[in-house]
Amino acid sequence: MADLTFTWVESFLNMMRSTRNASQNTLAAYRRDLTEFALFVGRRQTLPERASVAQIRAYLKALDDRGLSAATAARRLSALKRFFRFILDMGFRDDNPTTSLDGPKRGQRLPKYLNETEVDALLEAARRRPGADGIRILALMEILYATGLRVTELVTLPVSSFVRESPVVTVTGKGGRERMVPLGEPAQDAVRDYLMVRESFLPKGRGTSRTNKFLFASRGKEGHLTRARFGQVIKELAVEAGLDRRRVSPHVLRHSFASHLLANGADLRALQQMLGHADISTTQIYTHVLEERLRSLVETAHPLAQM
Repeated sequence: MADLTFTWVESFLNMMRSTRNASQNTLAAYRRDLTEFALFVGRRQTLPERASVAQIRAYLKALDDRGLSAATAARRLSALKRFFRFILDMGFRDDNPTTSLDGPKRGQRLPKYLNETEVDALLEAARRRPGADGIRILALMEILYATGLRVTELVTLPVSSFVRESPVVTVTGKGGRERMVPLGEPAQDAVRDYLMVRESFLPKGRGTSRTNKFLFASRGKEGHLTRARFGQVIKELAVEAGLDRRRVSPHVLRHSFASHLLANGADLRALQQMLGHADISTTQIYTHVLEERLRSLVETAHPLAQM
C-alpha cells in the first residue's frame, strides 16, 4: 500500500513541475502537505485519491485539534483542492470531495515591517562588516531593500541580471515570469563593489568565474548563497544594529520595501509589478500604509482638524 499511496501524489507534483512551472519551494510545500494527508487517511486504510468528504473533514479537524493556525489549515486545504481537481481532470474519479469544503476564517494579518530608521540601522551594520564578506553582505542588503525581491529570487540572481550602468535588474520570479525592477544608486554602487571581490567566493580552479552563473556565488553544492545562510546573516545584523532579531528576516525586509514605497507615494499597480504579484489583491495587504498616510493628511491638512 505504501507504494500505491504516493502514486497520484507524485503524478500531481510532476504536473505542477512540468505544466505550471512550480518552484522547488512550492513543490516541497505541496509534497509535505499531501504526504501528511496521505499518511492520515492511510491509517484509515484509504488511499489519498479515494478519500471521502468525511475523511477530509476529519483531517481538517485533526489539524485544528493540534492547534495549527487558520492560515496553515487554509494552505493545507488549498493543496487538497488542487490535488483533487487534478484527480478529477485526469478522470480517476467523477467527483471532487473538496468542493463543499470552506477553509477556516482568517482575520486579515497585516505584514510585519521595520520603520525606515530600523532599516538604516541594519544597512549601517552591514557597512561595518569588514573585508570581502562585508562587501557581499552590503550588496545583498542594498539589493533586497531596493527591490523587495523574494529571498530565493535574491540568492539565485544570475550575474547576467545586471547590465553595467543599467538602473534596473531583471528578475525571474514565480512561474518563470520575468520582471524588471528599478535599482537605486546605493544598490548599484554596492553591486559594482561586490563584483570586484566576487571571485573570492568561487571554487578554486580555472574558469569557475565563467561556469558559475550566480551573482552571489558559493563553494557549496548549490553554487550560490543559501536562503538559510542569508537568513542567519540578517539575524546577526539585527543584533549588531540593536534590533530584536525575532522581528527581522528577509521577508520582513520585503514587506518594509513595499510599505515604505507606498508611504512615500508609490502607485499600487507599480508596486504589484515590482513585487511580482500575479494578482493585485495580494499587493493590497499593504494598503494599511495608505490608510495611515491618508489619516495623517486629514489630521494635519483638513481645516476642521485645526479647530
